[in-house]
Amino acid sequence: MKLNYKQTFLIGFGFFASSIAWAMYNNYVPVLLKNYLSSTTLIGIVMTFDNIFGVIFQPVFGALSDKTRTRFGRRMPYVLLGIPVCAVVFPFIPFTKSLFSLMAVIIIFNFVMSTWRAPVVALMPDLTPAPLRSQANGIINFMGGLGSLFSFFAGGLLFKLGGMPLPFAASAVLMLAAVIVLKVFVREKTGKELEEELADNKLPGLAVEPAEPEKSAVPAKIHGFPQKSPDVSHAAEPGRNKSLVFLLLAILFWFTGYNAVETFFSLYVTNTLRDTSGNFLTAGDASLLLAMFSLTFLGFSIPAGFISTKLGRKRTILAGLAGVTLLFALMLFTDNIWALRILLLLGGIFWACVNINSLPMVVEMAQWKDIGRYTGYYYFFSFSAAIISPILFGFIRDMVSSYDAIFVYSSISFALAIICMLFVTHGEAAADVKQQIK
Repeated sequence: MKLNYKQTFLIGFGFFASSIAWAMYNNYVPVLLKNYLSSTTLIGIVMTFDNIFGVIFQPVFGALSDKTRTRFGRRMPYVLLGIPVCAVVFPFIPFTKSLFSLMAVIIIFNFVMSTWRAPVVALMPDLTPAPLRSQANGIINFMGGLGSLFSFFAGGLLFKLGGMPLPFAASAVLMLAAVIVLKVFVREKTGKELEEELADNKLPGLAVEPAEPEKSAVPAKIHGFPQKSPDVSHAAEPGRNKSLVFLLLAILFWFTGYNAVETFFSLYVTNTLRDTSGNFLTAGDASLLLAMFSLTFLGFSIPAGFISTKLGRKRTILAGLAGVTLLFALMLFTDNIWALRILLLLGGIFWACVNINSLPMVVEMAQWKDIGRYTGYYYFFSFSAAIISPILFGFIRDMVSSYDAIFVYSSISFALAIICMLFVTHGEAAADVKQQIK
């Protein structure tokens, strides 16, 4: 039961490509929309389009990839087609000259993104034993954090050098490089190999459902770990569905708080914060500030996975939520750039504790054959938050006429997530394995 670090890092290039695109998109597109729309609510509505596509299509393509059998595997066909198309479309965003052309490119880009994100994220739990998924997800999110860090830090510098088109073009090049790495180095099981291993119960999940459960008298063994009786559905244990519901609600609330900041932070900076000369800061300055958050998220993403194996996923998530709630509340009381940098640096650490361990808790409640569908559930609730939050906060901001309200809004959302997590009692893979060993 050892984690394949090389394979996990290579799988992470898919999340690297996704994170580059979304971080760049969320930082600069609101600024472009401000040229055409004066209402923050309307900007918020447009910024939910990517999430509407995600809610509708990511569960569909996640479940579709569960059933896909090709010589490239069941997830890779979506990845190998989707990322190159997105990389071609993405650089056109800053060159649009009207709201209509901007919206047309946004819609094409967001649809294609929604076809491959759930499949590429499902690669990790597909190829990783359940007790190691928090550690593996830490590595995957490390790669995602690397992509976000490039978008915020290098993107901010490139913006200052060549304007908005330059960071978009650089991001597209890195997306193409990421898909080449995935194609060359990551090999999924072929359709034939997959069917054989499904029949023989040789896949890496803890939950296994044999073809004829009524004839099975001996629990299966996977990687040396005794499994639950194969005639009992892993997803049907007492209280598991209740835990799943509360976990998904917690995910909804914490992404409600996070997405408001992610979407409107650049507008908060460019409309609220000033430099020493009294001039408002730029979108590039906002990008460099968010790089502080991404930097520590990147550095703490792998440790957060290991911490959860010691403290448990639930305790680690609760500690992270408590930390981000406090830090975002403190941001309300300062407009000092250095104080914000320190708070954002600390915030990245706590956010890693939350974000790294949430997906593993969700897929822990699924059978192996349904991992893509449960990944779709995760993204349905996280993207639902990203639909609700920009519109809701945009409306609140128009009512109070202050971007400072974003920190009150996010802190309340994180607090609601804490309440929901208190009712989650399943999803601790390490505890499940220890109990089975006993």
